Amino acid sequence: MAVLSEARTGPVDRTLAGIAMALGAMIIFSIMDGISKVLAEDYHPLEISCVRSVVSLIVLAPFFTRSSATLRTSMPWHQLGRGLCMTASSVLFILGLAHLPIADATAIGFISPLLVTALSIPFLGEKVGVRRWSAVLVGFAGVVVIVRPGSGAFNPAALYPLLSAVTWALGLILTRLMRSSQPVLTTIFHTTAVGVVVTGLTMPAVWRMPDLEGWVLMALMGIFSAAGQTLLIAALLRAAASLVAPFSYSQMLWATLVGLFVFNTVPDAVTWTGAAIIIASGLYTLHRESVVHRRQQRRAVA
Repeated sequence: MAVLSEARTGPVDRTLAGIAMALGAMIIFSIMDGISKVLAEDYHPLEISCVRSVVSLIVLAPFFTRSSATLRTSMPWHQLGRGLCMTASSVLFILGLAHLPIADATAIGFISPLLVTALSIPFLGEKVGVRRWSAVLVGFAGVVVIVRPGSGAFNPAALYPLLSAVTWALGLILTRLMRSSQPVLTTIFHTTAVGVVVTGLTMPAVWRMPDLEGWVLMALMGIFSAAGQTLLIAALLRAAASLVAPFSYSQMLWATLVGLFVFNTVPDAVTWTGAAIIIASGLYTLHRESVVHRRQQRRAVA
């Protein structure tokens, strides 16, 4: 039956399934952010991140233990660097959520793909044309619109999601460096394990024994983190990354809904304007990268 079902599943069905999974992952990540914001009122971001990483490692253990090869890596320093970047990004984002509406922090975080474009020059040796550089600069302008430096509405906590975006982008650069030689599960394992070790070392300084609600919420974060990562990987296995990536911006909608129904907050017009600028810049950058990639493929064939 499984073979027949797979045989009847065409490319269009797989693509639609991939898009649906990507949307599901974005919803899960938005719910995680909501839980993080609730927990950040009583617990240190390092503690939240530590418990989440431990639970994620436990949830994903059956996948990791299928083969001992999953636990081995030929690029340990790259994996360590990625784990440190992703852990720092998580902690910084939770710090931002403690002081900012979810939608505002999410919108600022959308600068990550544009940062990857900029960082690909020194780290990957890629050539970025004037059009993509222009999109990156416009995206930064969108961040400035949201953050509003120099105005009475400026909140220094906005620097946390911005720094989170920087460390996330550095982690993605390391991912690109490893993608041809490191299985996805290997990378997820080492990233999660590094998160457990690094945050675990800080627990004597920040630990506060959670109550029942705290344990439940932190455990849910770990489960959602594992589920979100799994859905996103499954989405990328079914649909092209260039097709899946734009749907990540749907997180702005889900974050707004979580903020509205849980925290009774709604982004103002300025935040929506800045978010629109960043999203438009990101979509244009994705388009240009797709054009450049196709051009390079044609040249390679010729």
